[in-house]
Amino acid sequence: MLPFAVQNATKTLRLTTRPRASIDPARVFHLSPVAFTSIPRIDRSDSRRISKRWSHSAKWRPVQVLDEWVAKEARPISLRQLMVFGRSLTEARLMSSANYVRTELPTRIAHRIRDMQRLPYVVVTNPHISDVYELYYAAFDTFRRIKEIKTLEDNERLCKEIAQMLHAHLTVIPKLAMGILECSGLMPAAELDQFMNTILRSRISRRVIAEQHLALTETFNSHWFSPGAKLSEGEFIGEVFIKCIAKDVIEHCSKAVQDLARSANPPDTKIPEIKVNGHLDASFPYILSHLEYIIGELLRNSVQAVIEKHQASRNPSADPPPVEVTLCEAQQHVIIRISDQGGGIPRDILPYLWSFGKGPLKSQRLENLGQVPLMAATLQELRVEDGRLADLQNEKSGHDSSLSSLSTRPPNLRLGMGLPLSRVYAEYWAGSLELHSLEGYGVDAFLQISKLGNKNEQLATRAAMDAV
Repeated sequence: MLPFAVQNATKTLRLTTRPRASIDPARVFHLSPVAFTSIPRIDRSDSRRISKRWSHSAKWRPVQVLDEWVAKEARPISLRQLMVFGRSLTEARLMSSANYVRTELPTRIAHRIRDMQRLPYVVVTNPHISDVYELYYAAFDTFRRIKEIKTLEDNERLCKEIAQMLHAHLTVIPKLAMGILECSGLMPAAELDQFMNTILRSRISRRVIAEQHLALTETFNSHWFSPGAKLSEGEFIGEVFIKCIAKDVIEHCSKAVQDLARSANPPDTKIPEIKVNGHLDASFPYILSHLEYIIGELLRNSVQAVIEKHQASRNPSADPPPVEVTLCEAQQHVIIRISDQGGGIPRDILPYLWSFGKGPLKSQRLENLGQVPLMAATLQELRVEDGRLADLQNEKSGHDSSLSSLSTRPPNLRLGMGLPLSRVYAEYWAGSLELHSLEGYGVDAFLQISKLGNKNEQLATRAAMDAV
C-alpha cells in the first residue's frame, strides 16, 4: 500500500516519462500492465508534440476502494418491473427506489471505470477519454459516500446529486466520440467499437434508473398525487410510457423530422411525405425518449437521402417519392420497417455503418463533434432556425423528458453516430435494429421492439477483477 500522501498527490504524466522502479504506475493509476507494453514506438522528433498534446493531470487513488465495488454485480431491471413498482407509489417505495439508485449507480460506474483502466496507456491518456474518466471517478466517489436514504429530506439531497451528475455528463458522448476517432489507429477498430458500445449501454442504464427515480420523486411531490393511487394506462410511470402507440410516436417524429429538413435545406426544397401503414393500433410499454431518438434518426436519414437523390434527378420539380413506415404487431414483439427510395448507402460507407471510430469521413466528424459540447442523445435537443423544437412527448399527458431542455445542436451537423447509437438504444431493451441497402434504389430499416416489456435491460458484461 502506498503512503496516503502519495496516493492523493497529483502528477503530470507524459508519454516520454520513464516510470520509477519503486512505484508500479499500472497499479497506482488502475491501468493494466499490458497497457504499458501497448504503447507504440514514437519518433523523438514527434515526442514533444505528442507529449504536450496528450499530457494530463491524473489523480493517484487507492485501488482497494474500486475493487470493492467492481466485485459487486449490477442488478438489471425490466420495463415491467419499473411499471409495477411505480404504479402504486408510496413513501416507503420511494425510499426503496432511492436506495436502489444509491447503491446501483456506483456499482455500474465502477465497472466502466475498470474498463477504461484496461485500455492501452496511450489511449486512456487521450484528453477526451481522460476527461470522461475523471467525470466517472468523481461521480463514483460522490455516490459511494452517500448514506442510506431514510427520509424525504435525504431523498431530496440525493436527487440534487443525481441532477448535477446528469447535467455534468452531457459532455460524455461527444468527448467519447472524439476520443475514439483520435485513437482509431492505436487500437483495433473492433475493440474500440466494443468499448464504445459497452460504455454507451452502461450510460443508458444509469440514466434510466436515475431519471426514473427523479420522475417518481417529482410525481410523489406533485400537488395532484395521492400516495398509493393507481395510474391509468394512458399515463407515464416515471419515464416509462405505459401504452406507447407506435403510430402516434411515428407521426410526432415525422412532423419534427420534416420541420428539421425544411430548416436544413433551401426554402424551395420539396420534402418527401411520410406514410404510415400496417397494424396502426400496435402498442407497447417503452421509454419514449429512446423510441423517439431511434425513429427520429432513421427518418432523418431517409428523408435527407430522398431529398438529395430527388434534387439530382431529371425532374426535381416533381414530388419526391414518399418514405413508407410499416407497422407489424406479433405476439411478443412489434416490428417497424422504414423504407425509402433515397438511392441506398454508398459502397465505401457500408462497411463502417455501425462503427464509432472508422470511416472515410473521420476528419469531418471530428470537426462537427467539436461544435457539440453537450449531447443528451434525444430528438428534442435538435433545434430549428425559429427556436426550440416543439415537445414531442404525448400531448395528453404533458410529460416532458428530463433531458429535453438541457442541450441543443444544429440538425445539419453529421456526427456519424446516429445509427450506431440508435442500435445501442434498440438493443438495450432486448430489441434489434438492422438495415438492408439496395444500392441505387433505397434502404429498408427494421426496428424490432419487445412488446411485453418483460425483458431485462441488456447490461454490459461486468468488468474483470484481474484488470489491475
